[in-house]
Amino acid sequence: MDLGIKGRWALVCGGSQGLGLACASALAREGVHVLLVARGAEALAAAAATLAHDDRVPRGTCVQTFAADIGTEAGRAAVLAARGEVDILVNNGGGPPPGDFRAWTREDWIGALDANMLAPIALMRACVDGMVARGFGRIVNITSSAVKAPIEMLGLSNGARSGLTGFVGGLARSTELAAANVTVNNLLPGLFDTGRMARLASAAAGRAGQSVAQYTQDKHATIPARRAGRPEEFGAACAFLCGAQAGYLTGQNILLDGGAFRGTF
Repeated sequence: MDLGIKGRWALVCGGSQGLGLACASALAREGVHVLLVARGAEALAAAAATLAHDDRVPRGTCVQTFAADIGTEAGRAAVLAARGEVDILVNNGGGPPPGDFRAWTREDWIGALDANMLAPIALMRACVDGMVARGFGRIVNITSSAVKAPIEMLGLSNGARSGLTGFVGGLARSTELAAANVTVNNLLPGLFDTGRMARLASAAAGRAGQSVAQYTQDKHATIPARRAGRPEEFGAACAFLCGAQAGYLTGQNILLDGGAFRGTF
């Protein structure tokens, strides 16, 4: 399927690895020019090289990188100065660490809110007016399956990402955006084969007194698909949400978890 977005520009946060890179790859294969943003310059260079050697990326597709902490005002200002107008925004930030809520300080909570709620909102605010003026915009926020089924040890993430979800629910239904072909949706990943999930599995296995292999096997057994998701599957879903055909799909929380969530809604 031709998604009808060739030649548009996308800003992909956390684009150097994992699900962010998977989204950037899927968009680049559609001929979308991408600006990858992350904190590590070396990882960004490696990601750009990967896309440069991907024979599924059409010739003439631009891949740019910018090393910055998108969770800070200074970082966002620098990125937006480098690429002020974007047609597609993929918000993606590393989740806060797991732990016991009794040990979290106010600073821990503010850090989680800054990274996983306030920074995405600030980027949306910076981009939506241009999208509305041009009559096209796609915003995809990568959140977490914990928004629908909170995870005990991920309280910082549960709280911050749920706050973002509530905000997006109102923003996406603004007539100003929706009538101008600007959509806002959230993608909620469950267990995916990424570095963050590997780190969480290692920590959880240690707490349970299990090997990582045994913990992972047991975890997969709770998922109807009996496996972790592949990043490229996630990227493909993101690319579809950014496509021209998805103009009537907005304000949705789309769960990609292999059927792990047992609820109907």
